[in-house]
Amino acid sequence: IVVLLATLLCAAAAVASSWEDDNLHHHGGHKSGRCVRRCEDRPWHQRPRCLEQCREEEREKRQERSRHEADDRSGKGSSEDEREREQEEEKQKDRRPYVFDRRSFRRVVRSEQGSLRVLRPFDEVSRLLRGIRDYRVAVLEANPRSFVVPSHTDAHCICYVVEGEGVVTTIENGERRSYTIKQGHVFVAPAGAVTYLANTDGRKKLVITKILHTISVPGEFQ
Repeated sequence: IVVLLATLLCAAAAVASSWEDDNLHHHGGHKSGRCVRRCEDRPWHQRPRCLEQCREEEREKRQERSRHEADDRSGKGSSEDEREREQEEEKQKDRRPYVFDRRSFRRVVRSEQGSLRVLRPFDEVSRLLRGIRDYRVAVLEANPRSFVVPSHTDAHCICYVVEGEGVVTTIENGERRSYTIKQGHVFVAPAGAVTYLANTDGRKKLVITKILHTISVPGEFQ
């Protein structure tokens, strides 16, 4: 009887451990993930934000898997079903064409030091927004003490500092200008100008919202 009880207890413990691992895996359990182990190497004040990014990445992966599973279940759907779905989505967009949440943005750049998210072209969101199809909106996030490498775009850019502080440098026609920026400041980066910046704060992220005026293909920039 003692041996039988011991065997049952061991089996129950194994099942509970397996269930817990599965639960952590399916619900974004980050303790066993590489992302969390990477966060443990960060300074203590950066760990909460790092863990939040881990959870966000896990949510996005689950959403992507759900979309793929939905596509597989529908067998990609018939063209008629797709048209009906697109029409329904268009109706929903027309009801609130001026409201954009975090899901409306698409990440085009991501690293351990930050990310760049871009809103879809306005004329793809609603017919009511065709008048501003030459404009795009992007959000740059740079982690504390990070550096954004020099780059340029083929669009004029008006930048608003939403959060944090840092230093931005623009190089245009061989002339270099550097500015100290902080929350509430606005600066301009002309099309083709080389721009780079650094987050000088050791605790806060540097968040910059950009309004881009495309100059070649309407609504498209590189």
